[in-house]
Amino acid sequence: MPEDSAWNEMLLKKRVTYHIELEGKLFQIENVPARVNVETDEKHFSPETVARLQRAVWERCRPVRTIETLVYEFESIS
Repeated sequence: MPEDSAWNEMLLKKRVTYHIELEGKLFQIENVPARVNVETDEKHFSPETVARLQRAVWERCRPVRTIETLVYEFESIS
């Protein structure tokens, strides 16, 4: 049990921004609850959160706003 306890101490509950690309479209979901590793910044999501994220993208839920973004090809950057 001490090993699990040490692992949990490294995780902080935070609200994060989640990005996913599907069918050539980029989706951004803000204020997603996660546990974030303070050393690696790795994000851990509960199964319920993952299900809601998937549903939002797959069902094309109505967004709160739309943003424009620039896209670069790495090879074209000098």
